[in-house]
Amino acid sequence: MKARVKWVEGMSFVAESGSGHALVIDGAPDIGGRNLGARPMELLLMGAGGCSAIDVLLILKKARQDVIDCVLELEAERADTDPKVFTRILFRYRVVGRALNRQQVERAVRLSKEKYCSASVMLAKTASIETEIEVVEASSGAA
Repeated sequence: MKARVKWVEGMSFVAESGSGHALVIDGAPDIGGRNLGARPMELLLMGAGGCSAIDVLLILKKARQDVIDCVLELEAERADTDPKVFTRILFRYRVVGRALNRQQVERAVRLSKEKYCSASVMLAKTASIETEIEVVEASSGAA
């Protein structure tokens, strides 16, 4: 895996992934950023969320669960001193579907946390990883 980060100006950078995608990274205004993009630690948190959400959906799909929506909200706390690593991260899953088996959803979240999500496994070296799961039955008109 490769990435490239190119300075633009101030504290703004363009990051390019090895797969050909780009995004803007910017520092906070108090260090010279102009709020043009996500902060690096926000990207780390979003990456962990994306990693876990993909795992959960893949596992539920293999279990033949009828998922129609999945939202993962994350809240992180950081150390007060440098390096300001994450010390606690809450992963809050909301999975909507038809006749979902709660145990299957819980299993998918557990497998992601403990085995498949490389990002959250790495972050667990400095942060306590907590999860909350909400399973919602889809209304009959939902698609």
